[in-house]
Amino acid sequence: MLLTTLSFFGLTMLAIWWHMRVAEAGRRAAAPAPSAPCPRCKAPVPARATHCPACGVPQQVFEMVMAPIAQAVRDVGGEPKALVRADMCVGCGTCVASCPEPGAITLRGKLAVVDDALCKGHGECVRGCPVGAILVTTGAAVNRVTIPLLDVNFQTNVPGLYIVGELGGRGLIKNAVNEGKLAVEHVAKTIPPGVPRSDGRTDVVDVVIVGSGPAGLSAALEALRAGLSYVVLEQGSLSDTVRKYPRHKLLLAEPVRMPLYGDLWVADGSKETLLQVWETIVANTGLDVRTGEKVQQIVRDGALFRVETANGAYPARRVVLAMGRRGSPRRLGVPGEGLDHVFYDIVEMEAFVGQRMLVVGGGDSAVESALGLANQKGAEVRLSYRGETFGRIAARNREKIERAIANGKVTPLFNSHVREIRNDVVVLDQGGELMILPTDYVVIRIGGEAPHAFLERLGVRIVEKDVPVPQQQARAG
Repeated sequence: MLLTTLSFFGLTMLAIWWHMRVAEAGRRAAAPAPSAPCPRCKAPVPARATHCPACGVPQQVFEMVMAPIAQAVRDVGGEPKALVRADMCVGCGTCVASCPEPGAITLRGKLAVVDDALCKGHGECVRGCPVGAILVTTGAAVNRVTIPLLDVNFQTNVPGLYIVGELGGRGLIKNAVNEGKLAVEHVAKTIPPGVPRSDGRTDVVDVVIVGSGPAGLSAALEALRAGLSYVVLEQGSLSDTVRKYPRHKLLLAEPVRMPLYGDLWVADGSKETLLQVWETIVANTGLDVRTGEKVQQIVRDGALFRVETANGAYPARRVVLAMGRRGSPRRLGVPGEGLDHVFYDIVEMEAFVGQRMLVVGGGDSAVESALGLANQKGAEVRLSYRGETFGRIAARNREKIERAIANGKVTPLFNSHVREIRNDVVVLDQGGELMILPTDYVVIRIGGEAPHAFLERLGVRIVEKDVPVPQQQARAG
């Protein structure tokens, strides 16, 4: 009898526990998921949602504009750990070889990542990094980036001046396309198409778009779709915009919708395929893209802007800058400089494994590029510089390049000038003698106008921001 009673009591308690568990699960399922307001339309966006359910805008585009401005001091105590600046890391792997702790630093895709449990904060990765992308901190896991201050419409602190794409801090094609579209949508709200303009001028375009890359092209298509008057100014050619993209290959893991075109999805990840799509879009829509017009300055003219190029001036009510964060690189001015295998910057070092590389320049950027390339397996790196020594580089870079030269990882070509670039060779003049150098890729790093200096002359505020790092991506060093 006692055993029966205890069994009955146990089964009753088990049934009650199971009922309460099911009821609690039901309450949790019925409860609304935590949400945050969409930066654009303020509608609630459930946690982990990728798009706003109301306006449909992907929330990733607001990652930079919503990130907090960095504080002067961010250390919060604790053990020192290595941390990467993701906007500067080129994935060369030099830090991995420098770290004395096995497994503490590894290359994960195109980013060096540190295991916090194994990192001892020695700082050897800091000394080894050729591009200065690593620091040791006891602070939170964040990436620190230097970018223009923008609002959720991608408008700067200068009313009517917008910045979209890579110059705003993100090099992702899908983000650039969405940002260009959103910025011009806001332009159309502030100066609605079809409504007489308050200035009464017919010689003024509604918006000048500077740059014809992913962000600029999307902005132009949206302006055309909305019925705004516009013009696109491109300092090179439409082909150059994509062909000189610093990544060796491109990848769109998911389609992104282009105004007046539809879903853009370059499945094979090649720049050549994207270039064909670019040219097709321009041809089919009749976009007004004016190539060979480098913007020299932008000035306020009352309530308007005056965008000045070597060919003239364009008065505009709004300006959208989509010109990339590398600014205007200085060119050599030699035959063959426009070939596909010539770059002015590199984002993915590992794409050049086993290649014959020629880096041109003698400053910090050229030396850093050569050092990063020299760390790629089987890469043959030569560094052409017109001077007799590297006289204007940082002390840390001088030490590293001298060590790389002594170890045979970089071959210096002092007193040399590039005379011509061909498909598989470069013609150099070294001390009055011509030499033919077999080369797979050429990287030209001889300076140029930094975009931030250009922006600051316009009155745009430049800030440092801390962008949180997802823990599964973690820290790098």
